[in-house]
Amino acid sequence: MTVTRTSKVDRTTRETIVAVELDLDGSGSVTIDTGVGFFDHLLASFGSHALFDLRVETKGDLETDDHHTVEDTALGLGSALSEALGDRSGIQRFGDSTVPMDEALARCAIDLSGRPYAVIDLPVRQAFIGNCSTQNLAHAIESMARTGGFSIHLTASGFNDHHIAEAAFKAFARALRSAVEFDPRRSGVASTKGTLT
Repeated sequence: MTVTRTSKVDRTTRETIVAVELDLDGSGSVTIDTGVGFFDHLLASFGSHALFDLRVETKGDLETDDHHTVEDTALGLGSALSEALGDRSGIQRFGDSTVPMDEALARCAIDLSGRPYAVIDLPVRQAFIGNCSTQNLAHAIESMARTGGFSIHLTASGFNDHHIAEAAFKAFARALRSAVEFDPRRSGVASTKGTLT
């Protein structure tokens, strides 16, 4: 029997309209359009390195700023991840990755525990990269963890803010790719409690 791990999430508020389509067992095909160029770049890198097929389209109140657009996109993406995982039966559950990008180095560890928690240290120096507030980068990952039901520890070092952020999202992607993989020896969920939801 083939398990299909796909989802489609639509999230509409007075501030944003978000549409996400996700296939956890894809090939890394991505189409991203949030109106926030650097965030699009990070999400494209995320989908590509996680080997997820990912389509994201967001229409947000960018005349205000990028906060609602980034936050609501991340909330939608986390919801799509949780939906695609179902009861999380048979998955590895844990994943970790270390990714260098020139002078930057990012480390990420993930637990698809069903319990959201985020510990993030991205030492960026600029207030913005393009039209993306760097303050919103960690917030996006925290928001994704909240609706995605996972705990994440993500740290980075470096001098170039672009490299720090991109290495971080790549490490996140690689760790998540490992965590969602099926464990051929696992029957049921990877928890002594019997649930990951």
